[in-house]
Amino acid sequence: MQSQSSKPLLVYDNACDFCRYWIAQWQHITGDSIEYAPYQEVATEFPNIPLSAFEDSVQLILQNGTVLSGAEAVLRALNNGFLLWCYSRLPGFAGVSEGVYRFVAQHRPFFSALTRWFWGTHTERTTFHLSRWLFLRGLGCIYLIAFLSLWVQIHGLVGSNGILPAGQYLEAVRQQIGTEGYYLVPTLFWLNPSDAFLHFLCAGGILLSLVLIAGFIPSFALVSLWAFYLSLVTVGQVFLSFQWDVLLLEAGFLAIFFAPLHLRETFTRASQSSTAFLWLLRWLLFRLMFASGFVKLSSDEVWRNLTALNFHYETQPLPTWFGWYAHQLPEWFHKASVLGMFAAELVVPFLIFAPRHPRTVGCIGLIALQILIILTGNYCFFNLLTIVLCLLLIDDVMWKALLPKRFMPTIHTIEKPPRQYRRIGIAVAAGLLFLLSSIRFGGQLFREAQLPDVAWIAPFRSVNTYGLFADMTESRPEIIVEGSNDRITWKTYQFRWKPGDLTVPPKWVAPHQPRLDWQMWFAALQGSYRNTPWFLNFMGTLLQGKSEVLQLFKENPFPDAPPRYVRATLYDYRFTDLTTKRSEGTWWSREWKRIYCPAISLR
Repeated sequence: MQSQSSKPLLVYDNACDFCRYWIAQWQHITGDSIEYAPYQEVATEFPNIPLSAFEDSVQLILQNGTVLSGAEAVLRALNNGFLLWCYSRLPGFAGVSEGVYRFVAQHRPFFSALTRWFWGTHTERTTFHLSRWLFLRGLGCIYLIAFLSLWVQIHGLVGSNGILPAGQYLEAVRQQIGTEGYYLVPTLFWLNPSDAFLHFLCAGGILLSLVLIAGFIPSFALVSLWAFYLSLVTVGQVFLSFQWDVLLLEAGFLAIFFAPLHLRETFTRASQSSTAFLWLLRWLLFRLMFASGFVKLSSDEVWRNLTALNFHYETQPLPTWFGWYAHQLPEWFHKASVLGMFAAELVVPFLIFAPRHPRTVGCIGLIALQILIILTGNYCFFNLLTIVLCLLLIDDVMWKALLPKRFMPTIHTIEKPPRQYRRIGIAVAAGLLFLLSSIRFGGQLFREAQLPDVAWIAPFRSVNTYGLFADMTESRPEIIVEGSNDRITWKTYQFRWKPGDLTVPPKWVAPHQPRLDWQMWFAALQGSYRNTPWFLNFMGTLLQGKSEVLQLFKENPFPDAPPRYVRATLYDYRFTDLTTKRSEGTWWSREWKRIYCPAISLR
């Protein structure tokens, strides 16, 4: 018996919804290498194949007349080399495969309903053109926010007159470790350790962000943005040591390979995105969310007994006034919120790898959690970046269902298969990055496991571990910085954003991050300036009246000349309750604890 086609022919049951759906999906995979036909139309052409065989399973008829059926026919048609090898070589694999196939075939109505629940009824090729378009522009906006936020404070933090001058830092690195410093401290700042170059990196980052948002040369823009931001994070030292800084670097690095290799990316004409790097970006989102829940559950009793939100809203670095009201809610609500948070961080992330419909539900759940965090706390661009990563969970079919038609124009896919060397390069890069990130993630989850040392990648901050608030702070020590000319009358330096004045409500500042205000929160937790290496440098800049640092404050209590003495005292801050706020107009109450840093002078 010979097939009448020059290609293999897969014959299926056209009366079965389940069969029609999956045949449509297989056609996207096999292209024109396989022909398809319903047995209702072609069964008479193959009299040697019983009609019952066509009704029971698909039949693959090869050019030489060989007939394959069931699981073997599916694997051969899809040309899955690994599974075919397992089918022919691995003992028991063929039997299990055929058993599974027969079970599914005998219960096709049930699996047809399951398919509709999980994937829907759309048979179009699964693409992520709009998701990639939104992701790249969202990432461009995040980079823009990051560079703008940093530019307005960079000179007070690490400029030549700042708290931790970058030039002095690199000079110390050069003297202590020599040329190895170029690898351990990767930054373009080695080329020109000047304030002007700090300006150049920030301004250049802003310009490149706008280029990426406009869709021009996306790959080049992403490489440059990653290099510029890595350079600033490296010399930023403690002020750029936050998890969202390295998250941006890791997401930005993966985006380099995910972006199209075009001079201009247009919305209506898009090339197929890299499936490997799409999954790596999803893997990043999974690691971020799951690790955040895991470290809480494994590290701190207050998370496990569901009382963490009794403290969190008032003890987090920079609360919002919405967080003040959330703090007033009853304890049962806080405990329920912790349970919801654990569900969102430990259960929902597994939907990242699920089919279309549950994956979309997972996306909505993760975004909802980020919105709640935005309302109650200021975490820079962290939540926005997480939301941007979530967009990659929605494919074009689901976007069409979610968006009005006017927002979803027709997208023409440019079919340009990558050249062999590029396919190999993508596979190797994706495999290496997945291996490295898995090792680091595994080391975080299983601390006793003997895993390979991958510390050599740490300087580039592009394969990271995550997990915020592993240890919940149950009190809020707050540093109040004061200056005096006679050590009798002390005037307070008011920060722009961190708590100080008891009558000033907590503010919204995100996505901007006032990095000095944030570091003051960490410094207070250390209990003394002796445990905070940068703090004396900071106090010294106040004694010297350095304008770059003074601009980071809300106001300068010594506008004419710097004070002769400065000191820092430690208070315990607490949210007031509704009654106190109505009667006294205060959002905070405080209790003096001790001296954090005694009075010091340049003399």
